[in-house]
Amino acid sequence: MLPQIKKRTTDVFRAAGNKLIGEVRSDYNGFEWLGLDFMIDDELNLSLIEVNTNPCLETQSCLLLQRLIPQMLDQSMKIAIDPFFGASE
Repeated sequence: MLPQIKKRTTDVFRAAGNKLIGEVRSDYNGFEWLGLDFMIDDELNLSLIEVNTNPCLETQSCLLLQRLIPQMLDQSMKIAIDPFFGASE
């Protein structure tokens, strides 16, 4: 399943990457989280339903999300923000 998810995600960025990036400037330091929603049918076929530019980060309704979302936020901060402040593990 993971190879299919990676393929669909790659397809999204190939198709819309230029619109997502916008103007490339040397003084811009930013990032954005995107939410990709997938569906698996009865025959285990994977379909991309939608891409959200403002994904829900609510964790109360799902035990898996209670673990995954904080990890995703932490890892994103380590990649996107820590280098600017000299933070290290």
